[in-house]
Amino acid sequence: MIGVAGLREPDREFSLLPFWFWNDDLDERELRRQIADFQRHGVDGFVIHPRLGLPRTLGWLSDALLGFMRVAIEEAERRGMTVVLYDEGMYPSGSSAGQVVARDPRHRCRGLARIKLACGDAPPLAPDQHLVAIVTRRTGERLAVIDRPVDAVIRGLHYVGDGPEEETHPYADILNPAAVASFIELVYDRYAAAFGAHFGRTIRAIFTDEPNPLGRCREADVRPGTTGILAEVNALLGYDFTPHLPALWHEGEPGAARFRRDYDWAIAKRLEETWYRPLHDWCAAHGLALTGHPARGDELGAQRYFQIPGQDLVWRWVLPGEPSALEGPESTQAKCSSSAMRHLGRRRNSNECFGAYGHDFTWEEMKGLVDWCCVRGVNLLYPHAFYYSLRGPRRDERPPDVGPHSPWWDAYARFAQYCRRLCWLNTDSAHVCRVAILGADTHLPWAAAKVCFQRQRDFNYLELRHLGEDAAVTAEGVRLAGMRYTAVILDATKELLDAVERCPAPGRAALAALVAAGRLLVWSAAPAPARLAALGLADAPVVGAPGDLVAALDRRGARDLEVSPPRPDLRYRHVVKGGDHYYLLVNEGPAPLTLTAGIPVAGELSLIDPLAATETPIAELAEVTLLPHASLIVRVAGAR
Repeated sequence: MIGVAGLREPDREFSLLPFWFWNDDLDERELRRQIADFQRHGVDGFVIHPRLGLPRTLGWLSDALLGFMRVAIEEAERRGMTVVLYDEGMYPSGSSAGQVVARDPRHRCRGLARIKLACGDAPPLAPDQHLVAIVTRRTGERLAVIDRPVDAVIRGLHYVGDGPEEETHPYADILNPAAVASFIELVYDRYAAAFGAHFGRTIRAIFTDEPNPLGRCREADVRPGTTGILAEVNALLGYDFTPHLPALWHEGEPGAARFRRDYDWAIAKRLEETWYRPLHDWCAAHGLALTGHPARGDELGAQRYFQIPGQDLVWRWVLPGEPSALEGPESTQAKCSSSAMRHLGRRRNSNECFGAYGHDFTWEEMKGLVDWCCVRGVNLLYPHAFYYSLRGPRRDERPPDVGPHSPWWDAYARFAQYCRRLCWLNTDSAHVCRVAILGADTHLPWAAAKVCFQRQRDFNYLELRHLGEDAAVTAEGVRLAGMRYTAVILDATKELLDAVERCPAPGRAALAALVAAGRLLVWSAAPAPARLAALGLADAPVVGAPGDLVAALDRRGARDLEVSPPRPDLRYRHVVKGGDHYYLLVNEGPAPLTLTAGIPVAGELSLIDPLAATETPIAELAEVTLLPHASLIVRVAGAR
């Protein structure tokens, strides 16, 4: 049995909080029965998620639907469970199931479109269309760029007939503050009026889901935008974007890729102000946490507006043991949310996991994804999903059910308790890590991160924005929110170098100080000396081989867990909690690992199996075997 009480029997606040698909005609007794069943299987909370399959008598935020929500909330309160509310009738968030546009058609989603002009022509404009600019391509072709309503929708709650075709609703213009204010009034204020007495108690958070300036757009040739967007883009970028508008459509334009990146960044900055900040402020004023996630897995900047930063694992985008676990934007998402938690002083960070992994999804894959998240620092899991009903086409709507209708439900309590243990370990603990990899608000690099993972050098992503704001840069490195980084990596992707170029003067000065202190390393297999020099980084060491990067990190104090030889499939996380040191070890590979390791902390060693709930004293960390996709915890008690 595990000797540490909190790890042996974690509090219910560390429970899984599954998405609970309300996807059929609802019954009060059945709601209570399912809630009781959740709790019997170790689940002490849920996200109420009205979902495709509801009858039309239960429209979005209708009195009838709110009445069923009240039944579930009151039953959860009686049982000491946690409830998270979802802010949309399906997704993406932003339209209140079409109610924003129904209330005011001017709040329909807008975007930029192009009209090819003959010589001397003026663009024909409808009353709801506005001319942004007339521009000339490098080929001499003239274009009128306009902003206009676009055919963008969200998924709806009701089947058309017996399904599987589904209803859709027009998406709102979430780059427009007035449209967002209407959304907040229709959804958030409605929740406050109905359930405000439960806020901060049973109801802990509201979940917002992948807001996108173009929603689910059914047009291929439009770009995100809204009325007046060009002036704001110009102000944010510090130059006139007008001549570069053709680059949004034509790759052959000079510098097209760079200008597209600049434009997308400016749109993301606008979205922070029009969407994320108002929702954050509303939740803060009502004693709730804003939870959920942005549309992209490597979107770090938006995380500062979540009281619970989060991301989501869906569509088999990530699988432990596959290249996707270490490569590509989605491979960064768990570190994205956990790093934001650390640097923003948040207590929890989340992942909406397992969505649309398919009917062939296995228990081993499910546990592997939990380990993938938690060894990267996630401490709140939203399984996607527990289904109210599997009747008819509901079974095939973003499967699988990973709860009551799954083949592993009878043994689920053990799994639920395992997840609690890992989430407990990652909460209210100090993370021991000396490496930071710089990230932009809209981009996190993965190549240097892959080297660190495979060579057991843990790291956090550090958003560049912190360097000019709240991070302290000294000769010893970077201090931020209790973290001390003695080595900082700039992975020289085009996106990161763009971000450095946009960095305000205080941030650029901080980078220069890191270079002068010898704390900044540039990771690049094909460096661009001229651009590095233009950014003030000419004197930073450039490394392009994994062994060289690791050696450079270790000279700057990065080494913690000493594994010889390195194990490419081994991941680890070192935290301090309650005076004890814990090393979470995870084998992400398909073969067993037998390893001997050294740790720089002296004390009484024990080996904890968090799934079996056993703890075994050991004299040294030698010849320890980790089965494929298994985890172990090394505890150092009485550390000195």
